[in-house]
Amino acid sequence: MSLRYSNRMALLKASEIRELLKLTEQPDIISFAGGLPASELFPIEKVKEATCKVLDEDGKAALQYSTTEGYVPLREIIAKERMRPAGVDISYEDIIMINGSQQGLDFSAKIFLNPNDVVICERPSYLGAINAFRAYEPRFVEINMDEDGMIMEELERALIDYPNAKFIYTVPDFQNPTGKTLSIERRRQMVELAFKYNAVIIEDSPYGELIFEGERLPAIKSFDKYGVVIYLGTFSKTFCPGLRIGWVCARKDILSKYVIVKQGADLQCNSLSQRQAAAFMQANSLDEHIEKIKSVYKKRRDLMIDTMGKEFPSTCSYTYPLGGLFTWVTLPEGNDTTEVLKLALKEKVAFVPGCSFFANGDATNFLRLNYSTMTEKKIVEGIGRLGRVLKQL
Repeated sequence: MSLRYSNRMALLKASEIRELLKLTEQPDIISFAGGLPASELFPIEKVKEATCKVLDEDGKAALQYSTTEGYVPLREIIAKERMRPAGVDISYEDIIMINGSQQGLDFSAKIFLNPNDVVICERPSYLGAINAFRAYEPRFVEINMDEDGMIMEELERALIDYPNAKFIYTVPDFQNPTGKTLSIERRRQMVELAFKYNAVIIEDSPYGELIFEGERLPAIKSFDKYGVVIYLGTFSKTFCPGLRIGWVCARKDILSKYVIVKQGADLQCNSLSQRQAAAFMQANSLDEHIEKIKSVYKKRRDLMIDTMGKEFPSTCSYTYPLGGLFTWVTLPEGNDTTEVLKLALKEKVAFVPGCSFFANGDATNFLRLNYSTMTEKKIVEGIGRLGRVLKQL
């Protein structure tokens, strides 16, 4: 029997991150490939207490269908404790719950994109977003970055050249994959450009609270006096990714489109997970938990960067992220990190080749390293192994 798949399936391929995560099942592989939080930091006992409280006091509702918009007490917590510190003064009615911010990416594409519409994104960009958008057959226009993030002059030129650009996609804080951060001034400029050229901004912000040095920067949404910014938030990097809790914050007419799309996709988010998260945050300080995470990740970042300085050849360069989970390594031109990965796996160390982070697939001499998951001992050993591979090139 010959199955007849949709045309869009020819555009999609398995995420390289997900395929590489299979390697972590091999105990002798040191994997810097994923973007996983450190599981030893999950507040298991406190989540257990919250779960018991929910089931004891509100069990029937926790196991029943609920509204598409999401659990009101959790949305109130997000508005007050997560959005306002980012400079966004809203109410719970400006938020709906989604199954992680990844679902928000798919919904954004479904809502805005027709075939051949233009998506403007950073160069490089988050490959999960690229894959989510690609199913809707857009054209990608990539904007170069410097140390202050996406270059606004190039962004404006793209908006002029491509008047059918539907949205600008950005990860402004400790970007995946580069670890770079968009400056405050450029956040203001991006909002003005989006309004001027009739585009919206998809602000994907999974890492903004994981800042190691200095103060958290205000969200792009905080400068949004026009209603052009759609903010995607998540608890996956600051709490528990397995609960799959994220949110969309946007003006109400836009938000209503996300509600309609979600009703067709899965009706609602998990009733129990939403109540678990709310009960945890009512009884505990998520900010204190995030401080513990930041302390561990900062130590691991420092160790990885220091070890790279000792073990990598001088022909390699890498970013120094001020937060988040990743550093981005540049090899001399002419190298193909997909081939380098094959050599690295022989040394029992893994990373993500950089080519998959370029929407138009035209760069081969980059790789992404994650420092949040491995222990300090494995970071030193793994970077040493990778350094030996790179010195052979």
